[in-house]
Amino acid sequence: MLPVRGRDDRATRALCVLGTRTAWTPVGDGEFYCPGCGGDRNYQRLTGRRRLTLLGVPVLPRGTTGPVVECAACGHHYGTDVLDHPTTRRFSAMLRDGVHTVALAVLAAGGTGSRAPLETACAAVRAGGVDDCTEEQLAALVDALAADTGRVLGEPCGASLTIELHEALDPLAPHLAPAGREALLLQGAHIALADGPYTPAERDALTTVGAALTLPAEDVTRLLAAARTPS
Repeated sequence: MLPVRGRDDRATRALCVLGTRTAWTPVGDGEFYCPGCGGDRNYQRLTGRRRLTLLGVPVLPRGTTGPVVECAACGHHYGTDVLDHPTTRRFSAMLRDGVHTVALAVLAAGGTGSRAPLETACAAVRAGGVDDCTEEQLAALVDALAADTGRVLGEPCGASLTIELHEALDPLAPHLAPAGREALLLQGAHIALADGPYTPAERDALTTVGAALTLPAEDVTRLLAAARTPS
């Protein structure tokens, strides 16, 4: 006896006869961080047109789809929001700029008359990726910053320095885990504490750093207090 073919079999045959196909068109390219590969890769930005197929032959348009981002290495498609994540190289540059700007802000708040904060700041900036940083360079940059803005060293964080901090840290903060944002604030705190307790101007600068890093005010207070306690 021949097997009886049911509704599921007929549906399967229909799906084999009818289908959809997408024709992709490149509309741009560049470099991005591929979450599938876990590194920087080239990509193509694609838009697609869908067509109904009959026996594999396109017959009727079914509208557009995309745009999508296609990784040149793994071939996976992603939503265009994947391009919001910086590449590894871009992230490293952003972090370098962030560490450097925080160090300058804290030094400007505390002044450069003491050697210990300069040494601590220089070590932090070098660890952040500026291998050729020197204490003399940092002191000169702080002096130039004060001359350019007309502010006196040791005064509370002014509008221009606040803008500098936000320009450097606002793009970085969304891509740092909470622990990373806290570590960056603590680096600034250690610079300020290298020659003694916080001055009002240093505390003001560090509070501005915490706000730019989107850390809650209570966390900033807790971290600044913890930095004063020897480990």
